[in-house]
Amino acid sequence: MMRSRKIVFGAISFCLGLSFAVPAWAHHSFAAEFDAEKPIKLVGVVTKMELINPHSWIHIDVKGPDGKVSNWMVECGSPNTLLRRGFTRSSVTPGMEVVVDGYQAKDGSLKANGRDVTFKDGRKLFLGTSNTATPDADK
Repeated sequence: MMRSRKIVFGAISFCLGLSFAVPAWAHHSFAAEFDAEKPIKLVGVVTKMELINPHSWIHIDVKGPDGKVSNWMVECGSPNTLLRRGFTRSSVTPGMEVVVDGYQAKDGSLKANGRDVTFKDGRKLFLGTSNTATPDADK
């Protein structure tokens, strides 16, 4: 009887330990995925905005010098961070023309960590980047 309780308690403890450890495995630092020495400016049209945890994402179609359109994923802060910075659900919507300043992914994929987004009317919002540079820092 005592041995059965120990096995059950051990199994429960193990499962609880895993449930707390998994989110830590899934998260990453800025430096693990993005290069602060590779600033990037993306000019394009929003195709999708995802306000999800732990990072929100802006998807934009960017036309290259050759005329080819590529869809970029721009990592932003959490929805809570963006809301505290002035975002609303209607701040970034499909079809909007935007300019995103940020930092390119180390692996060269069409992914960036966004620093800020500038709208056609000149408004600018900070994207809650995980980079340690200040929002106004220009590299």
